[in-house]
Amino acid sequence: MKTYDIVIIGGGPAGLAAGLYAGRAKMDTLIIEKQKFGGQIVITDEIENYPGSVEGETGPSLMARMVAQADKFGCERVEDTITAVELEGDVKIIKGNKGEYHAKAVIITGGEVHKNIGCPGEKEFTGKGVSYCATCDAAFFEDFEVYVVGGGDAAVEEAMYLTRFARKVTLIHRRDELRAARSIQEKAFANPKMEFMWNTTIEEIRGDGVVESMVVKDTQTGETREIFADEEDGTFGIFVFIGYTPSSEIYEGIIDMERGYILTDEEMRTNIPGVFAAGDIRKKTLKQVVTAVADGAIAAVQASEYLEELAGTAYKGGART
Repeated sequence: MKTYDIVIIGGGPAGLAAGLYAGRAKMDTLIIEKQKFGGQIVITDEIENYPGSVEGETGPSLMARMVAQADKFGCERVEDTITAVELEGDVKIIKGNKGEYHAKAVIITGGEVHKNIGCPGEKEFTGKGVSYCATCDAAFFEDFEVYVVGGGDAAVEEAMYLTRFARKVTLIHRRDELRAARSIQEKAFANPKMEFMWNTTIEEIRGDGVVESMVVKDTQTGETREIFADEEDGTFGIFVFIGYTPSSEIYEGIIDMERGYILTDEEMRTNIPGVFAAGDIRKKTLKQVVTAVADGAIAAVQASEYLEELAGTAYKGGART
């Protein structure tokens, strides 16, 4: 079986940046992604804070260029879901649904997955009124009413995007103020199609085939009430943006973690030699595309140096670019 120099688990910004740097260093590199290359950012409609992004930049357009760069420098890519890993020793074994992969070094860039509300009806009506992707499903709710759950940057930005389609967008937040950046809040409050439902949580989602109503609770008084769809519409949308959890279950008990996030040093090294982590799956303070790609670049350079040391030809100087 072929043994790659580097296998990267995760095809988001961190993984693609790691692939780019590993490929340029002439490392035999494989990137494994379980869903769609580009990660969570591919469901983002507008990117304004990535340096050098063009006017009207979207998640899909930025990620398409990153994928093309990784391909240009010889990275192999495969879609597979990793189910188990054996990371000790000089050859790491990564097991997936489609096959087994061997590598001398591994970079984990699995990112995060969205959190659920956790209320009755949420699972049953996912895809039938409940969504976690505004750019994917906004068009289905053109001229309908839409509710967005959350109070951070993602929730508010996606709510504003939904105003392009829905006739009214109500943001539901469990607190009495948003957590989003002030600049984003100002845009939201100035949007005439947006309303806000403070100190509120969704307790249950109901319907017959599609979402028809939801039970909400006032977090201060404890009172509940049921909100029904407009009679002419028959349904409404519920878009959930309440945060993420790290995709790190398969590494539990193998790699040092804190609350599910992989612990690394500044060079992206984990507690296991030859194993690195980058992007949102590792413990860090700022989770943005710009920090993910920086992590990926550092991890790839360190992995390359690890391999040179493993081969007894340690890199001895000069900056890599």
